[in-house]
Amino acid sequence: MSDQYELLTSAKYYLEITLSRNHEKIDGYFMDCQGFKRSQEMITICEVFPKQWGKANAKVGRVQRTKLPGNSKVENIILKRGLSISDTLWQWFRDVENGEWRKQRRDGDLTLYDQAAKEQARFRFSGAWPISYKIGDLKADSTDFEIEEVELAVESFIRVQPGGKA
Repeated sequence: MSDQYELLTSAKYYLEITLSRNHEKIDGYFMDCQGFKRSQEMITICEVFPKQWGKANAKVGRVQRTKLPGNSKVENIILKRGLSISDTLWQWFRDVENGEWRKQRRDGDLTLYDQAAKEQARFRFSGAWPISYKIGDLKADSTDFEIEEVELAVESFIRVQPGGKA
């Protein structure tokens, strides 16, 4: 382990998803990746104990609340990139919309790099499929790139060792 400590920047990343109609990996073309979040629900249990508290002649017991871990959940992922002539993302969305969602679930990795372009962190998501597809608003006087956005439902999101070992 190194004595050096380096914070990773959000601009040095590579996103990899392989789709059925495409022989190339959908990767670093994404300009914005949001929603990589895993959380654990909390369960609150409320119990009443016979121990009296408060006034000396109280007839009710003491209420005790205990917080316990519940189920884990994974948020949806939103990917944005410049719209190109490729319709691969659109066709993926259409295949799901046409009832082929089970065959269209994909796995992918989000890899983050340090300043020397060495892989330092990798996150793996699995069972992803598109639930929405959107293009940005259009304006006649704009010179901005047109943005293509896809939102993915994700079954699992974990951190794995650099290089991809779980």
